[in-house]
Amino acid sequence: MRNSQTYLFFFICFLALSCNNKKGPDVSQIKVEISVERFDRELNTVNTSNIKEKTDELRKKYTWFYDDYMEQMLGVGSPSSGPSYLNSLAPVLQNPDYLELRSSAEKVFPDFGPHEQDLTEAFKHVRYYYPKQKIPRLITFISGFAVQTPIGNDYIGIGLDMFLGKEGERFYPALRQSIPQYIARRFTPENITPRVIEAFAREEMFPEDDKDRNLLSKMIYNGKILYMMDAFMPAAQDTLKIGYTGKQLTWCKENEGGIWAYFLESELLFESDYMKIQKYLAEAPFTPGLGDNSESAPKLGVWTGWQIVRAYMDKNPDITLQQLILEKDAQKILTESKYKPKI
Repeated sequence: MRNSQTYLFFFICFLALSCNNKKGPDVSQIKVEISVERFDRELNTVNTSNIKEKTDELRKKYTWFYDDYMEQMLGVGSPSSGPSYLNSLAPVLQNPDYLELRSSAEKVFPDFGPHEQDLTEAFKHVRYYYPKQKIPRLITFISGFAVQTPIGNDYIGIGLDMFLGKEGERFYPALRQSIPQYIARRFTPENITPRVIEAFAREEMFPEDDKDRNLLSKMIYNGKILYMMDAFMPAAQDTLKIGYTGKQLTWCKENEGGIWAYFLESELLFESDYMKIQKYLAEAPFTPGLGDNSESAPKLGVWTGWQIVRAYMDKNPDITLQQLILEKDAQKILTESKYKPKI
């Protein structure tokens, strides 16, 4: 009897570990090799004596990204209007704050190899599900906390200053007005791949339909995005995908039935008033109206939509990821998911 109990104990542990280490499809034979371009380092070679020559070279190499970076991210002017923007660029590159930020980025990211491997693995999964999907250029930069993962013509940018982790904490107090702590806490290196993949899924692969106005439609849309992230990053933690702390994710799981009951009792699913539903979708420290002492997790509509989509796919194993994304009927997904969490 003791041996069988021991066996049962190890079997349960094995199942628990299996659930925490999700395995996706075998993508080892898919030919994708991500090579992240270090624009931030190349820009470091520009100085007052070579600024015209070097920036011409960089603009030729980085094309769309270069123009977007100068005009929209760094804000020094448009290169297409002539070399006058260089008069604004030179002081920025010599600014002590910029130089300190540049030094921190180099300290945290002396070798981008591990992140290239993670991104390669993720984009292999993208290609597994979407064999014809074009893979964008990935380009690192520093912008003084202007933007994290911008998407442009044929590229995704990676704003290194917004992934510095503890090294960046000394910069964040001065930014509290524009970047609150609940967002800045996710400025860590481990967030690079999740944020790149999320941006790619949302902006490039599956942009939101402007016709999706009610809360249910927006919940299901966001649930699909997170389910895509499940597929593209099967080994990643749920906290990284949705941007929760471990405590927030635990709160959602423990209160799942109550969250769903709140949406139903408040007749929110078909509400389309932006001001009424945005608090269930937006980034925030918590969701107003739910939980005690501001302990609730934020964007509960997003999290609930994710659970509905997961339930729908579990109940319909023959439906492919592509078919899920193409299904426009949010009510059908909810109905066929049979989503009824226990209170």
